[in-house]
Amino acid sequence: MGSPGMIESAERSKGLNFRIVFAIAAGAIGSAFQHGYNTGVLNAPQKLIEEWIASCDNSTTVTTDDQTTEPEKCMSDTTVTLIWSWVVAIFCIGGMMGGSMVGFVSSWLGRKGGLLLNNVLVVFAALLMGLSKMAGSFQMLIAGRLLIGINSGLNAGLAPMYLSEIAPVSLRGAVGTVYQLIITISILLSQILGMSNVLGTESGWPLLLAITVIPAVFQVLTLPCCPESPKFLLLDKDDEMAANKALSWLRYTIEVHDEMDEMKQEQESMKLVPKVTLKEMLVNSALRKPLIIAIMMMLAQQLSGINAAIFFSTSIFEKAGLDNTASQSATLGMGAMNVAMTFVSLVLIERAGRKTLMIAGLVGMLTMTTLLLLSLLLSGVVSWISYLAIVAVILFVVGFATGPGSIPWFFVTELFSQSGRPIASSIAVAVNWSANFLVGLGFSPLQLAIGPYVFIIFIILQVVFILYVYFVVPETKGRTVEEVTAQFRK
Repeated sequence: MGSPGMIESAERSKGLNFRIVFAIAAGAIGSAFQHGYNTGVLNAPQKLIEEWIASCDNSTTVTTDDQTTEPEKCMSDTTVTLIWSWVVAIFCIGGMMGGSMVGFVSSWLGRKGGLLLNNVLVVFAALLMGLSKMAGSFQMLIAGRLLIGINSGLNAGLAPMYLSEIAPVSLRGAVGTVYQLIITISILLSQILGMSNVLGTESGWPLLLAITVIPAVFQVLTLPCCPESPKFLLLDKDDEMAANKALSWLRYTIEVHDEMDEMKQEQESMKLVPKVTLKEMLVNSALRKPLIIAIMMMLAQQLSGINAAIFFSTSIFEKAGLDNTASQSATLGMGAMNVAMTFVSLVLIERAGRKTLMIAGLVGMLTMTTLLLLSLLLSGVVSWISYLAIVAVILFVVGFATGPGSIPWFFVTELFSQSGRPIASSIAVAVNWSANFLVGLGFSPLQLAIGPYVFIIFIILQVVFILYVYFVVPETKGRTVEEVTAQFRK
């Protein structure tokens, strides 16, 4: 029997303590916020920004027939729409660029170092976006969106990697879900702040875009107090003392021998395999199999229709017969439901497992997409069916938040040992942003061409992903990285 003190410290090392909660907050809040906030922030002030882009400058006004003055237009509506599309889409292009740099940055600067330095981009982006109206330059707005996109792409790889490497095995899934939880909270916050009675005004929108700098300041103040990932220190830098010190700080106990031994085993097995390159990743089946799984999980997140639901929720609600104010409120309700369900997923993930939640979420989304399609097709025939569309969209978000929303972000870190993790994260995150970009680009033209039938594409994709997850994806709950990777080497 161990002494009560030893048992207590062993329990503490397996669970949460103030230090690890602080490290999770420092690592996740500043990074996931940029990703979520800047995804949702342009929704509400779209019309105001389009009017500003179209006007010659703020001083030139024309008097209309009914004797009111409005800014003189210097651009055709087509040009304005084209510029607006770039303002929106450049964020995803930045995300692809940032995502593809994750491997290099995480190996060169470390997980913590990469996250910290990444905040430089936020400062420049916030200045460019916040001052664009004063300077009368939509080019500054586009440049700012590109920089914040690169920042978000890097964050999407670095933050889940840092979180999964500092978390005890028993909490790895729950800690990984924190990233998506903060994304959903920041999307909701961007929708609330963007309302016309808050910052969604003609003078307020530059500030709405610039306040993205606040979480970056929080991260710069808090993250230096936390250690670098112990796994990075031992397995990449071969610094056993620093790794031991970091792990002891995180677990709030010096009883970390078991965990250090596990990491040393991983270090020994790493020495047996050659350094992982991109070519090795594609040629070696022990690395290719988990890479394909990681990519498919990312595609399941983006191609299952969530972006279509979020991008076009307000117009879906308006088509369903709600007025503008009511449809904005319904969109906020949808955001709040996303936050609530991601929180539920965080609690369930270590009990139900990754695979179960992923399948449950996708099945829920499949059911609701089918309902949404039916309600949109019958909206002209049955008057009450418009309310079914609203219920379908909100429950669709519930399905998404249950599993597909959060699991793919940290799942890639669970499938690879330390040597393969940076490159695999890089590829998976770049694929995620590319799919996000394609849906944003392709959904509107498809909807114009085939109307509600566009949702049939999502229904087919959801069925494919459900079957793939059921038959191919392994369960990683409660298993060490070594146990998971051994499965692919068979």
